Amino acid sequence: MRWSRFWSRSPTLPEGGWPAQRILLIGASGGIGQALVDEFTAAGARLLISGRRTEVLTALAQRHPEQVTALTADLTRPEERRRLAAAARELGCNMLVNAAGVNRVGLFEACSDDEIERLISTNLTAPLQLTRALLPVLLEAKHGWVVNLGSTFGIIGYPGQVGYCATKFALRGFSQALRRELADTRIHVLHVAPRATHTAMNAPEVVAMNRELGNAMDPPARVALEVRRAIERGREETQLGRPERLFTRLNGLVPMLVDRALKRQLPIIRRFVGTPREELS
Repeated sequence: MRWSRFWSRSPTLPEGGWPAQRILLIGASGGIGQALVDEFTAAGARLLISGRRTEVLTALAQRHPEQVTALTADLTRPEERRRLAAAARELGCNMLVNAAGVNRVGLFEACSDDEIERLISTNLTAPLQLTRALLPVLLEAKHGWVVNLGSTFGIIGYPGQVGYCATKFALRGFSQALRRELADTRIHVLHVAPRATHTAMNAPEVVAMNRELGNAMDPPARVALEVRRAIERGREETQLGRPERLFTRLNGLVPMLVDRALKRQLPIIRRFVGTPREELS
């Protein structure tokens, strides 16, 4: 093995830059998704955007009429994934940005079967299936990109968000494994992990809990900017927030310390996301 190859990073955007990019963005009707549309179009890219809220997608397409095509789709349905993949092939997309996601904040014991299934189908199954469907298109491109939006909770397990953490851990593992499987192709697989973000996904009690715990929350525009920078610089793994990066490194090295720190937060977390339970001795 040549060590220069071992230590190399993914290249930045090839000749043509952003105006040469044809992007399929799923989850465009969410807070981060809308910010990504504005960020990518400002850079010059053309987009095929998808989400569940038609009125939001229509407004985005009207805001960027020369660059954005909108297609409403529920990606938990196989027939709608096929329809979206066909539209992406027709446009000649060379980049897939998986930004769709749902959250469920609350104690795991109170989580229903339907809630767990919705988390898995939206956060994991849909991006995996859509990525697989688009791989032939991306392989034909001069350079192809798969950009998965994960979460800090896909690097560190957090109480009150067990199901969400499980799906985001899996998405990160998928990104890493796919990157290694495609290492001898022209497809570049990136994983970006935002920290808490001010979007409609976070209920008011979650915002209040983060405030009491001292957890920072980024605006969606900041996340979108960091996603664009990660693509431009070829950063295969990006995690937002310096304290969060330090905390996750500590979690990897000495998880027992993080266990203790989060245990001290449990009374606050339970007060906001569920009924406190009796401690067992």
